[in-house]
Amino acid sequence: MKALVLEEYMQLNYRDFEEPEIESNEVLVQVKACGICGSDVHGMDGSTGRRKPPLVMGHEASGTIAKTGKDVSDWQVGDRVTFDSTIYQLEDWYTRKGRYNLSDNRKVLGVSPGEYRKHGAFAEYVSVPAHILYKIPDNVSFEQAAMVEPVAVAAHAVNISKIQPGASALVIGAGMVGMFVLNMLKIAGANPIIALDLDENKLELAKEFGATHTFNTSKPGISEKIKELTKTRGADFGFEVVGISETVNLCINNLRKGGTAVLVGNLKPEVTIPLQKVVTTELSLLGSCAINGEYELVLDLLASGKINVDKMISAKAPLSEGAFWFKRLYNKEPGLNKVILVP
Repeated sequence: MKALVLEEYMQLNYRDFEEPEIESNEVLVQVKACGICGSDVHGMDGSTGRRKPPLVMGHEASGTIAKTGKDVSDWQVGDRVTFDSTIYQLEDWYTRKGRYNLSDNRKVLGVSPGEYRKHGAFAEYVSVPAHILYKIPDNVSFEQAAMVEPVAVAAHAVNISKIQPGASALVIGAGMVGMFVLNMLKIAGANPIIALDLDENKLELAKEFGATHTFNTSKPGISEKIKELTKTRGADFGFEVVGISETVNLCINNLRKGGTAVLVGNLKPEVTIPLQKVVTTELSLLGSCAINGEYELVLDLLASGKINVDKMISAKAPLSEGAFWFKRLYNKEPGLNKVILVP
């Protein structure tokens, strides 16, 4: 088969690659679409330490089942499917407690942090366990289904916050996942929904995804404006979708007493926080890790038209041109959002 291989950092080659073999509980999926995630772009230069070459990256994907293992009974060749990015263990304490995203020895598709290497979906075929599969509704395209993963990450963050209708929400970082956090907050009935970013174009798009108010963080007076919108108290909930000290602090410092910060971004392995603010105002800090069962919800929302992922798809290109599109994303080309690669 053909695959886009990270041979070494900053070097992607489209070449022949060994087709994956499947275990008895796995299926072989013929990939129809795979999105380039920001984590793949950062992984390309080695900055995250989680994509050690050689590796086939890619975890936002969809396709059709080409082969099933002997123990797979609920899926058939030809089924249209997408799949979780986390390969979790079924016989695990955390999975049995309903938190499979925290299961021990879990793997992430298209990732090689050193403890394991699991080749991903920037290829003609990928192998995945049958228990992480989800059926694609008939009216959802393969390209749209490849967007389920980032939407589900956002849905998980909103789910664990337990936000109620009418609560005020602050979203810092209007990137891909940030946009879908805004969309999920709108569905959840939050109000106002305030988006913060440095990019005016992203802030304009944020309004289409559910933001009631947007502010550029390069301009002064942000905290005062947030207080004006939240009865002088600060936001009930803050969703930080970047992962650096500056934005984490911005999130925490603009919450009301007793508010909740949901930390989604993890660009940096360590950040500093205003400890006295957290302690003396009794803030709750929640980490949001990947996805925990939100795929079905997102597929239903896509099928019903309540979430529109098409606005975030900037390009659909052959997998053979993958290195070119990775370079454009790495260089942060203005206006370039999700790129879908098609084998």
